[in-house]
Amino acid sequence: MNRRTFLAVSGTTTVGVVAGCLGGNSDATAANEFDYELNSTPSGVDVPLVPVEDTYEWYKNDEAKFVDARTRTQYDERRIKGAVFSPAADAGDIEDDPVEEWSTDTRVVTYCACPHHLSSQRAASLIDAGYEHTYAIDEGLGGWINGGYPLEGSAIDAEWELYEIDGTTDSEYAGEMVRLDQIGENRVEVAPIQDDGSYTLQLHYAGSTDSQFKVEAPDYTVEGTLAELTDGTLSG
Repeated sequence: MNRRTFLAVSGTTTVGVVAGCLGGNSDATAANEFDYELNSTPSGVDVPLVPVEDTYEWYKNDEAKFVDARTRTQYDERRIKGAVFSPAADAGDIEDDPVEEWSTDTRVVTYCACPHHLSSQRAASLIDAGYEHTYAIDEGLGGWINGGYPLEGSAIDAEWELYEIDGTTDSEYAGEMVRLDQIGENRVEVAPIQDDGSYTLQLHYAGSTDSQFKVEAPDYTVEGTLAELTDGTLSG
């Protein structure tokens, strides 16, 4: 059975590690030269979502640098060939961030696999730091893989499965994030809460089905295997 822990939190203390990690209320603006759709983030920065096929054209022509916004484990397993590890705040820390060596005029493409929540978080922080030509891949790493584009990593030939975890919480938390962690491992995904309180977490995973995971919403936490967490809709 799934184990639920109900958290005594208010709207101002809700899962701060997820919803408040970027600060907020930034007035930074992306250049968005190609007028792509914008994704609003909790920091207040709107991030342009670029179609994966456009990013591949940039990749082929060496017109952009690519940033993996996920955890170190996920980066090591499977990544866009040549991408650097520069995680979103929810995915970990890094002492020597390679992006700091790049000019702020660099066109930067961030990505994750959820499909664009961690990447948007990282892109927002880069835009806020002056990298105005930053974009997040709309379809995420999955879109890159489906396109047959170049990959590298220790597990690119593993049998990957896509798991979708549906849940619901109070609509008052709309816009905040729900977080998925693999317990005891360095694997994280996040997803926003919709206006009706619903959310869907996506995880690409090739590990043991016996592994335990934790879903942390603003007002409850659920632990279980992926089979348990995907069996129905999670709620408090």
